Amino acid sequence: MVESAVSQSFSPLGVAVAQFQPGIDEVENLVTMRRLAGVARDRGARLVVFPEYSAYFEPALGPGCVQAAQPLDGSFVQALAALAEELQLCVVAGMLEQVADATRFSNTLVAVSPTGELVARYRKLHLYDAFGDTESKWVVAGEIEQPETFDVDGLTIGLQTCYDIRFPEVTRRLVDAGADVVLVPAEWVRGPLKEHHWRTLVTARALENTIYVAAADHAPPVGVGNSMVVDPMGVELVTIGETTDVAIAWVSRERINAVRAINPALELRRFRVAPVGE
Repeated sequence: MVESAVSQSFSPLGVAVAQFQPGIDEVENLVTMRRLAGVARDRGARLVVFPEYSAYFEPALGPGCVQAAQPLDGSFVQALAALAEELQLCVVAGMLEQVADATRFSNTLVAVSPTGELVARYRKLHLYDAFGDTESKWVVAGEIEQPETFDVDGLTIGLQTCYDIRFPEVTRRLVDAGADVVLVPAEWVRGPLKEHHWRTLVTARALENTIYVAAADHAPPVGVGNSMVVDPMGVELVTIGETTDVAIAWVSRERINAVRAINPALELRRFRVAPVGE
């Protein structure tokens, strides 16, 4: 009954945020991801979002991350494809992608469909050179390209990563490209007021764009946790807290349309977003 209901184009879509603490063992990470994805599927989700750096993570980025980087057809994406096919889910997760620069890697998100197809990839645009960290020492920033979106049950899904959430234009460009739901895999590092920033920014991006935002973070102690789904009116539909777990929210075109009918902010704006240099 659940599967047939969520597959209808006008029925709500079950979106799951999956929170865990990835480590340096890809196989172990994938075992945890499979368990969480199975829970999401059993609860009726059609889309499950995992954190940034799901494939491999060490708190202090270094040479190990470069060595762990792999191409988009490597073992991690192949495993995600098999998982997506087995559970009939769309799966989104963060990985370390090989680049031409042998001393660095790309912080990349991949989206895999229930048929095992790589339907979207996103390379983090804004690197975390803040709060004492220097991500750019090890990571190559993504190029500014046309937003890459994909469809799940009639809703358009967009991707961005962690620190990108501090830059409103990233989300706005996705919305201008038609995104109804924006996914934000993250490794939001703990620190003074950082949990407050996380909750405020995720909510603001949903509220100002009248969209859903599904944000999946690492569990503590490194990440702040609090993976959540926020609706177009800024309502926090589900939140995980500090544990390894899955939370599911039901998102719909009807809710987006209803909010935009009373808050037509996108229609009333007087500015448009364009990349620097255009």
